[in-house]
Amino acid sequence: MAQALDALEASLPIAPTAHHGDTDPSKSSVTVTKPIPYTFDLGNLLVNDPNPLPPHPSDAHLAATARDCAQALINQLLTTCPITSSVDGVHMTLPAPTTPLPREKPLPAAKEKTKWEKFAEKKGIKDKKKEGKMVFDEETQEWVPKWGYKGRNKEGEQDWIVEIDERKEKKKEGKGDDGGIGGEGRRERKEKVRRNERKQRANERRGRKKEDGAVGM
Repeated sequence: MAQALDALEASLPIAPTAHHGDTDPSKSSVTVTKPIPYTFDLGNLLVNDPNPLPPHPSDAHLAATARDCAQALINQLLTTCPITSSVDGVHMTLPAPTTPLPREKPLPAAKEKTKWEKFAEKKGIKDKKKEGKMVFDEETQEWVPKWGYKGRNKEGEQDWIVEIDERKEKKKEGKGDDGGIGGEGRRERKEKVRRNERKQRANERRGRKKEDGAVGM
C-alpha cells in the first residue's frame, strides 16, 4: 500500500504551497489548514471551500486558493479511497457521487399514445405482465415456443382427429365454405395476422397525417 501511495503521489503534477503569501516552491507543504473545513464529494472529484475571499483578491491569491483546494482534494482521496496496484498501474476506487448534477439535454417529449393505449386508458384496461417466449407443454412435458416453428399457436393443425364445433360448421355451411377441417386453425391464424397488419398500416397512416399537420402549422 505504501508503494502504491508513493507512486500515485509521484504522478501528481501539483506542487503544494503552505500559505497564500508564500510563492517559493521550496516552502511547499502537502498540509492544508483552513479556518472553515472543506467539504468533499469524492465521487464527482469535488471540493467546496466555504472560506470567504478578500474584496479584491490578486491573481496570486486566487491561484494559491485553487492550489490549496486541489491539494486538499488529493489528500482526501489518498486517505479515504481504496488504492490497488496491478501490472496495469495504480487504481483508485471512488465512492458514489452525492451531489446531483443537471441534465446535459432536456427531457424527451412525451410519446403520443396509440389508439389502443387511449382506449385501454378510457376503459381501465391494464397491460398484462410480459412473459417469456416459451411455455410449458403439459402433454410432452417440454418447454415449447409460443409462436413460430412448433409453436403453441399451431396446436391441433397436424392432429389426425379433430373435434368439430357444430356452430362453426353450420356457419360455414351457410357461407358455402367446404374447406378441410385440418386447415381451419391455419386459416384463422393467417387471417388474424392479416387483420393485425391492416390495423398496423392504418395506425401508421394516421400517425403520418398528424405529423404532416403539425409541420404545416
